Formats: sequence, structure tokens, C-alpha cells
Amino acid sequence: MNQATLAVTVVWATPDIQDVVALALPAGATVADAIAGSGFVLRYRIDRGAMRAAIHGRLARDDVALRDGDRVEICRPLRVNPKEARRLRAAARERALALRPPPA
Repeated sequence: MNQATLAVTVVWATPDIQDVVALALPAGATVADAIAGSGFVLRYRIDRGAMRAAIHGRLARDDVALRDGDRVEICRPLRVNPKEARRLRAAARERALALRPPPA
């Protein structure tokens, strides 16, 4: 790529879909430009208001300027808060241990 364009990739992944699109964008392009250019919002009916974006795994606002080689990921919202998930697993372990017969 020359200095007037950036080579970036945009990624969308769900348990059923893994899609990656390589784009050539003009210098100064933003995260929002990359997501719009990918076509994922229309193709997969993504609700942009509910989604976050990341660059190489680090959350980024839509107005962040991209650099050549960046990987933009569209992040789905968490289904369960990680702290709550740990609490649920711990409670399940406690219940399982309580049901175990005592050692003979």
C-alpha cells in the first residue's frame, strides 16, 4: 500500500460465523469507516448501538484513526458479566460437593 491508503482487516465472529474482510482505506480512515466498509452491519444485521469495536483486541472508539495493518474487531456484548459467571460456577461446585457422599 502507498502512504495514501491503509491496509486493514475487519473481523466479525459468532459461534456460527467467522468472517474476515481485508480493506484498503484512505489515510485518516477511522474505526467507523472500516466497519462501514466491511459491509458486516448490513450482511449480519449488526446493531451498532449494542456493539463495541476493538483494534487488535483493545477496545477503541469509532472515531479512532487507523494505522496500516490494523485489525478491527466488532465485539458482541457479553451474555453474562464475568463476575456473575464466576459466582454461578462457584455455587454449582458448592452444590455438587454438598451432594457427594462422605468418604468411607
